Amino acid sequence: MHGLGNDFVLIDCRYAPDRDFALLARRLCHRTEGIGADGLLLLLDSEIADFRMRIFNSDGSEAQMCGNGIRCIGKYVFDAAIAARRRTMTVETLGGVRSITVAGISPDGCRALTLAVDMGLPVLDPSRVPVRSVGDGSAPFTVSLDSGAGVELMALSMGNPHGVLFVDDVDAAPVGSLGPELERHPVWPEKANIEFTQLLADGNLAVRAWERGAGETRACGTGACAAAVAAVMSGRTSWPVTVRLRGGDLLIDMDAAGHIVMTGPAAEVFRGKI
Repeated sequence: MHGLGNDFVLIDCRYAPDRDFALLARRLCHRTEGIGADGLLLLLDSEIADFRMRIFNSDGSEAQMCGNGIRCIGKYVFDAAIAARRRTMTVETLGGVRSITVAGISPDGCRALTLAVDMGLPVLDPSRVPVRSVGDGSAPFTVSLDSGAGVELMALSMGNPHGVLFVDDVDAAPVGSLGPELERHPVWPEKANIEFTQLLADGNLAVRAWERGAGETRACGTGACAAAVAAVMSGRTSWPVTVRLRGGDLLIDMDAAGHIVMTGPAAEVFRGKI
């Protein structure tokens, strides 16, 4: 499955025995020696929500949350009529319980096309992001690079840690070189996703995402949310915000309770056995 080109192998593990999923992720996600994917998605039973999601990056590391992945989970559950095709469901993740609403369905009523996810409140407290910085995510801070230069970031969590870096031209941004250095920078105790973000003339955003454990991906749902929050908090734009990623657009908004709501598509590519 994929959400805007951010692709996953999804396994329904509700009745399957536990196994070494980190090893399985490295094998299945390998682009030339496996199926090929950015990550491995697992659907499991939950004691506190309708379902539980686990997400392993292609390098075998486990992520707390994945915005594109959770839309794929919601689509799989709806399309398979696992929950009698209810339009709403809750999903437990390591980043907390998230609520999904099927926003758009196929004419026959059997396939979810677009899904809206309540991504919760953005986390700005440095100890909870986590990030070794002073203040909170509403204020930028400078990170020193190996070259001696400094870059300005805004740090926040959308269930996983993000560093948002504003650039003049996202197409010219050194994502391939600067992304991995910032991902592994000592300022992040648990590493971080890095969003290279450009404010567009219409007030929307163009984003390229470097994801910890996966590298540059065509889209990052939590990253789009983080970039939108950082842009609004810094006075660059206002809600709602369309985030234009390499794989397509996500609509990001804030509801009356201050929760971030992400709306976008999810698609199934194929099913098979390995």
